[in-house]
Amino acid sequence: MESHIKKSAVKTLNNFKQTLPILIGVLLLISLVITAVPKNLYAKIFTGHPIIDLFSGAISGSIAAGNPLNSYIIGGELLKQGISLIAVTAFILTWTTVGMIQLPAESLMLGKKFAVTRNVVSFVTALIIASLTVFTLGLL
Repeated sequence: MESHIKKSAVKTLNNFKQTLPILIGVLLLISLVITAVPKNLYAKIFTGHPIIDLFSGAISGSIAAGNPLNSYIIGGELLKQGISLIAVTAFILTWTTVGMIQLPAESLMLGKKFAVTRNVVSFVTALIIASLTVFTLGLL
């Protein structure tokens, strides 16, 4: 029993060593995008039209992927600048669930078909959830 645990631990450690450079590269790339794209640029992307803003928010969130904490801060700033709730909701959802920046690394580790399918499903789901969220809040 102990030999199986030892083998598993060694195998896990080796896999971690192989994926560590990829993960570091992805984190550095995400940090670069977050730093390089000023927060006020996001406000210029949105038009005020609900459908266009829905897609603008989803696309910009997909490209500028990051962690949820940052998305809440940026989302709050966008709302303060008068950006529509549907755009901000789509942005936050895709920021945390869709990752165009990390797609190459995800493809290497999990397979291209899985990575692309997961991102497409996450993108479409984010559009639906953002729309339903705003629709539901409009009814309250």
